[in-house]
Amino acid sequence: MEKNIEELTLLLMYLTSWDNDNPLEENYKECWKGYSFDIINELTNKGYLFPSKYKNKSVTFTKEGMEYAKSLLAKYIK
Repeated sequence: MEKNIEELTLLLMYLTSWDNDNPLEENYKECWKGYSFDIINELTNKGYLFPSKYKNKSVTFTKEGMEYAKSLLAKYIK
């Protein structure tokens, strides 16, 4: 059940994300931290989100996180 919660949280984060258009960084997606911090920490530990360097209100997807979220999109939304 916990795996499903993590997957669906990551999917929801991806669906509500926006592109980071910072010209100094690669183009990544960001989303608000309005989710369980335990799940955000677990997704960060698994390499799907970048660790927060600042006390931002948003988190940033890694490339692996974006790819995994896209695969979850295909899995859950047909």
